[in-house]
Amino acid sequence: MTVCVNRYRCGYCGACVGVCPNAAIELVETWVSVNDKACDDCSACVSICPIGALEVRGE
Repeated sequence: MTVCVNRYRCGYCGACVGVCPNAAIELVETWVSVNDKACDDCSACVSICPIGALEVRGE
């Protein structure tokens, strides 16, 4: 499974960055980057996103 960012929807507020327990999400200039190797698919970022720009995809 993978956390995906809808870059057209994302407002770059950084809420997902602060809630990630593994520091797998980074706010880089004008986009959110997810490090798939560090992400454990806990979905904390998905549930905190105020505009629903993140989702878990995969099996």
